[in-house]
Amino acid sequence: MDKNLQYRIRTALLKAAHMVTLFIAMSIICIPGLWVVLNSFRPTVEIMAKPPVWIPNDLNLDHYRAMFGGVGEGGVPVLQYFTNSLIISLTSTVIALLVGMAGGYAFARFRFKGKNAIFIGLMLTRAVPGVALSLPLFIVMAKTGLIDTHIGLILVYVAMNVPFTIWLIDGFFRQVPRELAEAAEIDGCTPWQAFWKVEFPVARAGVASAGIFAFLTSWNEYALASQLTRSTFSKTMPVGLRDFTSEFTINWGGMCALAVLMIIPALILTFIVQKHLISGLTFGGVKG
Repeated sequence: MDKNLQYRIRTALLKAAHMVTLFIAMSIICIPGLWVVLNSFRPTVEIMAKPPVWIPNDLNLDHYRAMFGGVGEGGVPVLQYFTNSLIISLTSTVIALLVGMAGGYAFARFRFKGKNAIFIGLMLTRAVPGVALSLPLFIVMAKTGLIDTHIGLILVYVAMNVPFTIWLIDGFFRQVPRELAEAAEIDGCTPWQAFWKVEFPVARAGVASAGIFAFLTSWNEYALASQLTRSTFSKTMPVGLRDFTSEFTINWGGMCALAVLMIIPALILTFIVQKHLISGLTFGGVKG
């Protein structure tokens, strides 16, 4: 057999194996999410059927109407939970990014005493599971009167996200040549103008990456929020999922419907910053 033909056959087989492997991997990742979406439109009878009903027979919006109180099941205060999650996640993300930019820029550009020790200390805080901090955080928040408040949860999420944003943004600013800011200052810019007009636009993709990760961390966090919130006016959407459980039953359809509503803002935000996110994750990977 011709060597060129053998090479083409081998290449085609490898490509086919690669596509099959990729399809299997994506199926494993996507099928659970697709199942949640389908269950949000299926009647409870189909969801609980044994053996499972793989192909839906009846799709409707009953779970969504019930969730908003349209079917007379009382409804879960989804709009309040959504508002709480949005306020807490956006505020904590903005604060974490501001602190992260200041800290990351300082670590990337300046020399000061104890710099390495402080940086390592910040990174070590990432090694501590959030659940392990739930009891001391609860005690501190209770003594300061911040239990069941937006401010308390915002402070916790800022503390969680700041080390990561500092680490990520520090890495991006290290990829920005110092000469850019020096040239801008020679042309008459102040250090602040050089940062904002020259260095920040170059590292903007990295800031966007840090922002999306910080937002998703706050948006999806459950363990600490379940300990630090009590009332409808402070619960976030992950904690609100518990409202669909009772002593003897679980409303799987309503829970899946709320999960879908939780996914939508994260998807929208990801698509909005997709360009910056991809370039941010690959920034510095290729040298000119």
